[in-house]
Amino acid sequence: MSAVRRALLWQGAVAALACAALVALGLWQMQRLGWKENLIAQIAARARAAPVALPPEADWPRLAPEDYEYRHVRLSGVFDHARQALVFRGSADGKAGAEGPGHLVLTPLRLADGAVVIVNRGFVPLALKDAARRAAGPRGMVELTGLMRPPEPRNAFTPADAPAKGEWFTRDAAAMAAHFGLARVAPFTVDADAGPPGAPPPNGGATVLVIPNNHLSYALTWFGLAATLAAVFAVYAWRRLAGQV
Repeated sequence: MSAVRRALLWQGAVAALACAALVALGLWQMQRLGWKENLIAQIAARARAAPVALPPEADWPRLAPEDYEYRHVRLSGVFDHARQALVFRGSADGKAGAEGPGHLVLTPLRLADGAVVIVNRGFVPLALKDAARRAAGPRGMVELTGLMRPPEPRNAFTPADAPAKGEWFTRDAAAMAAHFGLARVAPFTVDADAGPPGAPPPNGGATVLVIPNNHLSYALTWFGLAATLAAVFAVYAWRRLAGQV
């Protein structure tokens, strides 16, 4: 066997392994695509369903986020506006430049039986961060509907909360309950549905329901790279064997 053929054998083996890895990444993205499509369909079905009763307090410890996230519920109680938390957001709906930065207004709602659910009442721009600059929140017994949400995860780029300064960066019912000294607090929060048009902020409807789904383009990219690598190596090998390189 000539030196050229021997070189092509091990070079071909390396290229084949690289192609296999690229194809595997493409297949993995296709699996992720199926998972993401099912998730999007589940979110849409739950969010658009008619509201159901809030799970009873006795069931709260056993609730798994994947079983209740985006569930449309109805609840009633009295807001505790003295203990509200403002969670920073870059924009109203998670899209850069939509309304500029501001805060989600999270307010404890005390249910008739004494338990507490923290409700995300909606977004306010920075200019309305001070409660004195916006309309007073509803008083007395209120009824509302909204979507159940689990505690918001953190990542390496999430700033630390500073409750003493009124600075919050995630929806974390447990942390808010501890800071405000609240007992019998639900481990989830509820994003209130949007109120009537023209209602003063915060006006609910702040849930981001559009989830990015780029897995198909990622898969096509990996498959394309695998095909390109195979084609380039085939041309290279043909030229070597033909004595042109």
